[in-house]
Amino acid sequence: MQFCDRQFILDTFNFRHACKHFDKGRKVSGEDFAVILEAGRLSPSSFGFEPWSFLVVENRQLKDKLWNAAWGAQNSFKGASHFVILLARKKIDTVYDAAYIKDIMKNVQNLPEAVIEQRLSAFENFQRKDFNLLESERAIFDWASKQTYIALADMLTAAAALGIDSCPIEGFDQKEVDQILSAEGVMDKAHFGVSVMAGFGYRMAEPHSKTRRKTEDVVKWIE
Repeated sequence: MQFCDRQFILDTFNFRHACKHFDKGRKVSGEDFAVILEAGRLSPSSFGFEPWSFLVVENRQLKDKLWNAAWGAQNSFKGASHFVILLARKKIDTVYDAAYIKDIMKNVQNLPEAVIEQRLSAFENFQRKDFNLLESERAIFDWASKQTYIALADMLTAAAALGIDSCPIEGFDQKEVDQILSAEGVMDKAHFGVSVMAGFGYRMAEPHSKTRRKTEDVVKWIE
């Protein structure tokens, strides 16, 4: 396996920015976008339970219906080559004894029954005690949403490594977008909720210089 050098990694992160104005005349190739989606699919998640689903929205009518509710996505709707809505699973699928969790262990992770029982017990303890996730529907949904942000970050970085721009988006009315997607039949509200969105494409112009706090203000070494 051939790995890239350190400078390429840093150049990739410096290239990436929240693109506000996409060139609508340029399209990301199917091959490149497949890599971006695969980066999301291969992302790590807590206990490896992948509590997500990715909606690639190409339908113009659906974008129009989302226009007001997803106000932060309007620039992406106008010019991005591809638009993705990342969904997070709800408690019905992510509580420790959910059918979805058991299916992942048995049919995806291919664990034997004895190991499944042990892991379910550990997962229950994690949810009840370590992270107190069972106190509310919102707590466990927010935990699942955290996992989608890992996938989102990997997709943004993969895009940047390919010279493709992106814009992560939290500017939307969550309840209203959930309702629109449910009414359109593209999301089951019993099992999923909208977590975050992203547009992918090519920049219209060069962005301002990246601004970040100094390393010494962010990193603390404990010796």
